[in-house]
Amino acid sequence: MKAMGFVGFADVKMKAVIVPDLFFTDLLPQIDDLAELKLTLHCFWLLNEQSSEFRYLRGQDLRQDDILLRSLALDNELHTPLAVLEKALERAVTRNTLLRLEIESTAPDQTIQTEDWYFMNTAKGRQTIALVRQGKLEELQVAIPAEARLRIERPNIFVLYEQNVGLMTPLIAEQLRDLEKTYPPAWIEEAFDIAVGGNKRSLRYIQAILKRWETEGKNDTQDANVGRDSRTATRRRDLPDEFADVILR
Repeated sequence: MKAMGFVGFADVKMKAVIVPDLFFTDLLPQIDDLAELKLTLHCFWLLNEQSSEFRYLRGQDLRQDDILLRSLALDNELHTPLAVLEKALERAVTRNTLLRLEIESTAPDQTIQTEDWYFMNTAKGRQTIALVRQGKLEELQVAIPAEARLRIERPNIFVLYEQNVGLMTPLIAEQLRDLEKTYPPAWIEEAFDIAVGGNKRSLRYIQAILKRWETEGKNDTQDANVGRDSRTATRRRDLPDEFADVILR
């Protein structure tokens, strides 16, 4: 059945939605997924509707947003709108358009609930996240429930990559997701640390370290306060064979 075209905007007073001009000049040329584009614009609209100084979006609310889900239902006949939304959220977070935090709160029955919250990557959004991470939730009571607390979290693997290796691409993002599913977070962080310490900032190098630990075992008994020489020796020991000629400083 042929879809009905848009009949036009009604002749009534309409509310304007503020979208930064950098969205059109810097971000839009990068977005290569229709669902991600729809989600990003929808988030701008939802955040415009909020009146508090500190604004954020709850993942639970996005998953129950009928307007958003209807728009995403048009994007992929093989996946449910919720599945499309999850993928779009992941892409927006990977692209650094949205900043995600995991928050814990206590339900009325005293069980611990975990929520995902999303902040637009603006100066105000980054400021809000900094306050949350510093434990200053009392300063955000207008927007954030007082009983909520930041879930203890390790650095996101995408953040680790961008901070230590380079720019993200969709292919690299898929490879990082595979690492995240295969290896413990502590292993991944240490592999990045070894790569940075050896000035071998490549995903292939990090993958090789993790693969070696997986096949040969990993020594986790080293004391956290060992000296510089011991740390260097450990890095040398954990080097993949193909990188054995690298001199660690």
